[in-house]
Amino acid sequence: MFGFFNINKPPGPTSHDIVNQLRRRVGKGVKLGHAGTLDPFAEGVLVLCVGPGTRLAEYVQAYRKRYVAELTLGATSTTDDPEGQISKVARASAPSPEAVKDALGGFVGQIQQVPPAHSAVHVQGRRAYKLARAGKTPRLSPRTVTIHTIELLRYDYPRLDIDVTCGAGTYIRALARDVGEALHGGAYCSALRRTEVGPFHAEQAKAPHELDPQRHLLSPLMALESMEKIKLPADQIRRLTLGRAVELTEPSDAHELAVLDERGHLAAITSGASDGRALRPIKVFANRA
Repeated sequence: MFGFFNINKPPGPTSHDIVNQLRRRVGKGVKLGHAGTLDPFAEGVLVLCVGPGTRLAEYVQAYRKRYVAELTLGATSTTDDPEGQISKVARASAPSPEAVKDALGGFVGQIQQVPPAHSAVHVQGRRAYKLARAGKTPRLSPRTVTIHTIELLRYDYPRLDIDVTCGAGTYIRALARDVGEALHGGAYCSALRRTEVGPFHAEQAKAPHELDPQRHLLSPLMALESMEKIKLPADQIRRLTLGRAVELTEPSDAHELAVLDERGHLAAITSGASDGRALRPIKVFANRA
């Protein structure tokens, strides 16, 4: 088995719980992992990598994500979500719709975002959430993230619903926290649904209990939609599997290329030489099961 499962994760279990649940169904010896976690309270698209597909997780993680988030204004959470300790903000008042729109607009583009204290970010070799659970206050540095769009779906104080398209590494919980600070009244993410991870959409996602591992296995090429592709004959693919470069009849200026065999199956990911006339293997899949 080689490819992906598009899973509709329900709220409650962790992403690792879903992996463990489905691992028993794909059979022994088949690797299974997720390509980007969803918090336990969150639901929606969870992409699982199957077999050699685990080596493509980085490409899935690099895709744009889309979320529908419910923010509760006028309160804060120790975890920036409903699972933490909720505290109402004294003297918080309902901001105007115009103020809400202005605040949301200020977070579109490249921004500096401090990850939540309860996150998997490493701080001095330890996960931030482990430090937070131990009663410590981890100092997290801001990082650059990209938020492409924020659409206001509904505002009925204290509830604010938004549709967010963002790049890798963005924390919607942190966005909720920061929107609350911008509105001078606090906020936390009270519900979250991931609707898209690149070409993986919620409309096609399968509930864990509905998954048929053979019927619902998706092509590994879904991780490489924007990568240039080239078909090579069996003898050249064999050279790649041995770690050798292959010469191209027509030069390519692509940084990376997906090599397909004569049946159109993914055989390798390669890097191009500076002159564009040779390919060197980065990842080889030709001997997949």
